Amino acid sequence: MSGIVRSRWQENVWWVHNDSGDAPRLFAIDSTGAVHMAPWQAGDYAAGAEADDSDKPAWPGVQIGAAAHIDYEDIAVEDSTLYLGDIGNNGNARRDLGIYVLREPFYHDRRTRPLTHLPIRYPDQKAFPAQEWEFDAESLFVDDGTLYVLTKHRTGQQINRLERGTKLYRLDTKQAHQVNTLTLVDRHDAIPPPTAAALSPSGDRLAVLGSASVWLFPRPEDGTHWLSVEPRRMALPAQKSQQAEAVTWDGPRTLRITNEQRDVFIAPLSPEDHS
Repeated sequence: MSGIVRSRWQENVWWVHNDSGDAPRLFAIDSTGAVHMAPWQAGDYAAGAEADDSDKPAWPGVQIGAAAHIDYEDIAVEDSTLYLGDIGNNGNARRDLGIYVLREPFYHDRRTRPLTHLPIRYPDQKAFPAQEWEFDAESLFVDDGTLYVLTKHRTGQQINRLERGTKLYRLDTKQAHQVNTLTLVDRHDAIPPPTAAALSPSGDRLAVLGSASVWLFPRPEDGTHWLSVEPRRMALPAQKSQQAEAVTWDGPRTLRITNEQRDVFIAPLSPEDHS
C-alpha cells in the first residue's frame, strides 16, 4: 500500500492503492483492513492473506479505465472527489507526472474512469534527470479544491541515499491538455523524507508522514505556508511501522497509517497534539 484516504460519504470505507508495478486500480478496505468484496462475487475471488495460496483469482479491486499506473504514491479526498497522484519520480527523469481526478466510486464497483488527468511539472527542474534529485514526490493533499505536493529528496543522484528536507508546491491551474506548472510556495530543511500527507477533515492541521514519525503542522494564517509554522513531532516505533507509506485522518484526533508490509495502525493523538 502506498496511499490511503477515508471515504467522506460511505461508512466503513477506506480507499487504498498499491505502489508502482501494479495495474491502475483502487481497493476499498474496512476498519479492520479487510478488503471489501461485492457479496455476490465473494465466492469467486480470494482477498487478503488467503489470496496468496488460494486457487481462486485475487479480488481485482476497482479498475480504473483510461488510466496508466506508472508510480502511484498518494491519494487525497475532498467531498466525494478522489485525487490520485501518479507522482513517483525516483530517478528524477519523468516527464509524464500527473494527478488523476475521480468521482469516488461505490465500494462494490468493479470499474470506474477518471474525470480528468492533470499533467504537472516542477518550475525549477531544468534537466531530465535533474542535477539535484529534489523532484520525487510521495505526498499529496487537497485544501478547498487546491492540490499540494511535497517532495522527497536524494543526494548524489542515488535512489537509496535519502536526505532530509522537502519543498511544498501548489497546483494553480487544472489544464487537461497542457502541462500544468506547479508553484513553489514553501520548504522545510529538517523534516525526514515525506512518504505521505493528509489534511485533517476540518482543515486545521496537516499530517506529514515519515518512516518513523508524523509531523503535525497547524494551519498557517495565510493558508499557504504550511511548512513555516512550528510543527509538533510524533515519533513512531520504527521496528513496528517499518516502511510507513500512507496516512489519513479517521477523525479530528485519530490517524490511520499503513505500510508496504500490509499493516494498518491506528494512532490516537494526545490533547497536546490536538492543540
